[in-house]
Amino acid sequence: MLRPKIPTNPLPTGIVTGTARSDVPAVPHQTLAPAPTAPVRPTVQLTPGAVVAVIGGGTAVVLVVGAVLVSMLLAVAVTAASLAISALVIRSLVASQNHR
Repeated sequence: MLRPKIPTNPLPTGIVTGTARSDVPAVPHQTLAPAPTAPVRPTVQLTPGAVVAVIGGGTAVVLVVGAVLVSMLLAVAVTAASLAISALVIRSLVASQNHR
């Protein structure tokens, strides 16, 4: 019912000239080459010292990132507290001027 139409390559209409080489046969031979195999990678062997170094490095990264995040949270909290206190002071000053 639905059959794909395979396009045919038209033959060249003009004179086709190519470079003549003596070391290349005029008709190439089609040989089936074996499928390329993936290169063999060496296995990674971790020594006990390397495992300790990786664990220590990971712990250091976690501690540094945690300290940065905590300090940013503390900065936001201090800023919010100071804004709240300044808002209360300004509110009391405005309210005391209205009573006079």
